[in-house]
Amino acid sequence: MNGQPASSSKTQRASSKSGFALSLKGRALRLLSGREQSRSELERKLAAHEEEPGQLAAVLDELEAKDFISQARVVDSVINRRQAKLGASRIKGELQRKGIQAEAVAEAMDGLKATELERAREVWRKKFDGKTDAGSSPADKAKQMRFLAARGFGADAIKRVVARRDED
Repeated sequence: MNGQPASSSKTQRASSKSGFALSLKGRALRLLSGREQSRSELERKLAAHEEEPGQLAAVLDELEAKDFISQARVVDSVINRRQAKLGASRIKGELQRKGIQAEAVAEAMDGLKATELERAREVWRKKFDGKTDAGSSPADKAKQMRFLAARGFGADAIKRVVARRDED
C-alpha cells in the first residue's frame, strides 16, 4: 500500500520503528536493560546476529570495559531474586548455567549456606504452616522433604525444618 514490499523477515521484525536494524551493541544494551546478563548469556543470545567473526567479542569487551557487563552484579542479582524461594544448590546450578566463574560461585555459596536453614524454614512456612495435617504422618513428612529438596535445600536443613526440633 505504501509502495514498499511486505516482508516478514526476522531482520525487519526486529528492526526499530524508524526502519533500521539494531546493531550488535544495541541488541546487547537492549538485553542488558531488562536484567543483568553474564557475558556467556550475551554471547549465546547474540551469536546469530554477528556479521563478522570477532565482532561480538569486540562489542562484549567494550561493554565489559565500560562496566555494562559485570559478573558480580549478575551473581548479586540472581541471589537477590532467588534466595527467598530456592536453596543453595539450585542457585548454584543457575549461576553455573549462566557461565559465572567457579570462584565467584563458590564465594556466593558460602554466604547462602550460612542462611540455608532460615530460608528453608521460611519456604516451608509459606507452603505448609497453618495446615492442620502438616507433618502428622510419615507420608506428609516425605512430601514436605521432597518439596524442599526440589527447591535445592540441603539434606541437613530439610531434616531440621521438617522435624521442627530446632524451633522448640
